[in-house]
Amino acid sequence: MIVQRTPMVNEIMTEYARSTGLSPSRTSPQRYLWTDAFAVCNFLGLYRQTGDEHYRSLASLLIDQVHAVLGRHRADDSRSGWISGLDEHEGAEHPTIGGLRIGKEMNERRPEDPFDEHLEWDRDGQYYHYLVQWMHSLDRMSVVTEDPTYNRWAIELAKTAHARFSYIPEGGGQGRIYWKMSIDLSSPLVSSMSQHDPLDGLITYSELQATGRKYSGRPGWAGLSKEISDIASICKGRGLITDDPLGLGGLLTGACKITQLVLEDSFTQPDLLETVVASSLMGLDSFVRRVSLSTSADYRLAFRELGLSIGLEAAQRLKGHLEQNSGVFKKYESARSDMEMLKQYFPLREAINAFWLKRENRESAAWQAHRNINMVMLAASLSPDGYISLQ
Repeated sequence: MIVQRTPMVNEIMTEYARSTGLSPSRTSPQRYLWTDAFAVCNFLGLYRQTGDEHYRSLASLLIDQVHAVLGRHRADDSRSGWISGLDEHEGAEHPTIGGLRIGKEMNERRPEDPFDEHLEWDRDGQYYHYLVQWMHSLDRMSVVTEDPTYNRWAIELAKTAHARFSYIPEGGGQGRIYWKMSIDLSSPLVSSMSQHDPLDGLITYSELQATGRKYSGRPGWAGLSKEISDIASICKGRGLITDDPLGLGGLLTGACKITQLVLEDSFTQPDLLETVVASSLMGLDSFVRRVSLSTSADYRLAFRELGLSIGLEAAQRLKGHLEQNSGVFKKYESARSDMEMLKQYFPLREAINAFWLKRENRESAAWQAHRNINMVMLAASLSPDGYISLQ
């Protein structure tokens, strides 16, 4: 068993803060939205575990820095200022209302440039699934600090992202979500839809709605009601099964979040729980048949495996929610049955963590190529409460 995790998480996050220019602050910090979203949750988790205000200050500083860097146009862009087009004062008041850049090294593809699938991975723009992660992090900040400003920013981001990324195909039919949009959200850069984006959006919008309703104090407060209804229709009937470890981790974490929202009477599609749990079980069955965790670190992507580890911890908490609230979840018999089968995979979590805690594995070329995201995901895997809990 892995012990004394808080000191290790502190060490990882201190190094992350230093190496990316967060603390001590650099003139040109290295900000990347996905990594930074998990980092905010890690700092909040450390704050709750230790009571040390230093960690809460780092979370606040990181949010401000992300908005100042990724909420504005790139230094190598002919455009300047806030992506939203607001003036300096209004932009600072609403830093997410124009969305947030990914933080890739290369500028976005110009309209006249040919599409290159390989090169597109290295180009900037906006990803829906990264924006959803940032919404979650802002909401966690709001809950932990009891400051409604962060929830307001998250809701403004959700409204913008949903309006720009979701669409109805030209021939009609079920709505879809673009995978990648331009920095100014004026046009899609990749039109395909990520498998779990609608589900992640539905869960996260519901999370923001629940927090926002508490702050509004108004039972009839609309908030994201329209967006929740819309994305629920996009989710309907979508296949969720995957054997990708990061995708599996997201499904398991999503299922855990659904149970927390159901217990707060804050989720409009509770029957999705059984679909998500069943899909997770089928995906895990496929994953363990297909993948060997004895492979060398040089041929493994740590952040994807660590995403699965986070999800497996979420699954253990999900199992507890179902057992401790049997009256609420009485009708979800298949979910409870699937969880009994799923628990055979819980030991994978410690196997993944133990592997990536070995220094020699973190010195591999594969680890170093994605060092920042690997560091933050390892910290989240070792101490996931800041990311998983909605309370």
